[in-house]
Amino acid sequence: MSEAFGPEQQRIGNQQREEAITALNDHFAMARLDIGEYQERVNRASVAQSYFELAELFRDLPQPHPPFLAPPSVPFAVPAPPPGYQPQPTQPYYPPPTGPQPQYAVPPPPGMVPPGYGNPAAPYGFDPITGVPLSDKSKIAAGVLQLFLGNLGIGRFYTGHVGIAVAQLLTCGGCGIWSLIDGIIILVNGGTDAQGRKLRD
Repeated sequence: MSEAFGPEQQRIGNQQREEAITALNDHFAMARLDIGEYQERVNRASVAQSYFELAELFRDLPQPHPPFLAPPSVPFAVPAPPPGYQPQPTQPYYPPPTGPQPQYAVPPPPGMVPPGYGNPAAPYGFDPITGVPLSDKSKIAAGVLQLFLGNLGIGRFYTGHVGIAVAQLLTCGGCGIWSLIDGIIILVNGGTDAQGRKLRD
């Protein structure tokens, strides 16, 4: 009686909209979208109702995409094998080793491991004071976005603080004063991302 729907037709919630806006922030920070395209896509993402509507926003963009966007639900047609075809024997599967993996008790000193090498959990290195991995977000990008587009909460969307960003969006950046002070503080003192990691220089 009910018609089967693919995942691209299913309805979405606020979490999926926020993940899509965060991915659009990354593309805007990498200059893949100009300000007009960015604002238009953010507006469409904020009122989207289905996976299909959000998928359309990323059709012409490379990664990163929101993690919830699945591949199309239509399966690829597999051609039938020719007559007399004999399948090749498959190699046996050996599961990866289990058990505790070796870990460093103390992070390496700053400057000893270049970014992107060594510990995959901290590709941008460690904070020399706290030893916590540094964020993949830049404090300069966050501060500049907050200074110029703070009335839309763009800098806070970029760092992942969606609650603060929505509050700034609804109040036009606290009439411009809140977003201006917030941007200056980020540029001068840095700050953290939504995971509590220090913004990198």
